[in-house]
Amino acid sequence: MKEYLLGNAAIASGILEAGAGVVTSYPGTPASEIVESLAPVSKEYNLHIEWSVNEKVALEVAIGASWTGVRSAAVMKHVGLNVAADPFMTLAYTGVKGGLVVISSDDPFCHSSQNEQDSRRYAQFACIPCLDPADPQEAKDMTVYAFELSEELELPVLLRPTTRVSHARADVDVGKCKTKKSPTSQEFVKNPARWVALPAHARARHSVLLDKQNAIKTALKNAPWNQHLLVLKGDTDTGVIASGISGLYAEEAIERLESDVSILRIGTFPPPDDLCAEFIKHVSKVLIIEELEPVLEEYVERAAREHNPELEILGKNTGHIPRDGELDSRIARNAIADMLGLTHTMEEPQSLTEADEILPPRPPALCPGCSHRAAYYAMKQVFGTDAIFPSDIGCYTLAVDMGTIDTCLCMGRQHKPRQWNPVWWRRPGYML
Repeated sequence: MKEYLLGNAAIASGILEAGAGVVTSYPGTPASEIVESLAPVSKEYNLHIEWSVNEKVALEVAIGASWTGVRSAAVMKHVGLNVAADPFMTLAYTGVKGGLVVISSDDPFCHSSQNEQDSRRYAQFACIPCLDPADPQEAKDMTVYAFELSEELELPVLLRPTTRVSHARADVDVGKCKTKKSPTSQEFVKNPARWVALPAHARARHSVLLDKQNAIKTALKNAPWNQHLLVLKGDTDTGVIASGISGLYAEEAIERLESDVSILRIGTFPPPDDLCAEFIKHVSKVLIIEELEPVLEEYVERAAREHNPELEILGKNTGHIPRDGELDSRIARNAIADMLGLTHTMEEPQSLTEADEILPPRPPALCPGCSHRAAYYAMKQVFGTDAIFPSDIGCYTLAVDMGTIDTCLCMGRQHKPRQWNPVWWRRPGYML
């Protein structure tokens, strides 16, 4: 059955289809709609939903469920994974029992975030699999697969949707929800050598994790998002390797350029060794298209040393693809044209340029009627404009235009300039 779904709703559908029993989260765009989509049907599907006090707690609750055999998911945005990094890294050592999927939504271009970071780096760091969907359908299918893969490997699996996937809408094939284990009916089986991360246990579990790396590659080798995405157009020695949504940009760009270019789309990390090796053996020049960090590019560089040392690799490290911001078909098209030596470049459509000139700017602002407006106005009246106002991140940070936000780094208690000075503690405007 097909449903017209937001990317995040498609992920929620995948969670239900996989039979998860516990879903935890700390809200943050672009990930918030996943739990918001699940909450109205949680009772119907006997699903425990929790807005946790932070991402670390969210992951720890999901871990507890997993260790009793219940499938669980912890949902957060990319910067939330920083908060959850402590349990996340050690979880790779202890492993899981019930499938556990960590959904970390990246935000290229900082649409609603304080930085751009690539969650695939965390998967590299933790030595666990990462799935990189290109559209809402893949997001749903990868979510279901992630739970199965997690239980097969007894490892957490990272799902990395980006803003354009999370907030896109598309027709999605949805399946029936599986019968799941009730979160309250499972028992925890004691096994201190595995579940207690003492140094002696951790050393042994690290070896277990490293021994699983070949099993990870074998499992991902047959993943449909790699196996069926090799497209050869014509007899050419020029290729493009792209990951996630960048693969769609590349396909559209090549179609518009009407050029013969081989394409390999990658949806998993680590990428499949055999497929990538076979691809790079048959090309003399390859362009790597991916958003944010050159994760795939670095992999291809290593693979080329063994399989095609003369291969010319273009990408972020050569300046052909920007390392910051989000990509689009225009950027992909210009990079591919440059690789092929074509003089054609694709500019912004004239209609968009004209619209930018006609439409008034609409910068982010506090909502009409927002109670923060009155609170900040009162603070200015009481403390004056000379006070220093620290803040954490959130919609209320938009009060920077009201002159009542002076510092902001992240969620939680914020940096206070000169707080070592005892006089500072008595200064008007000091905020916790």
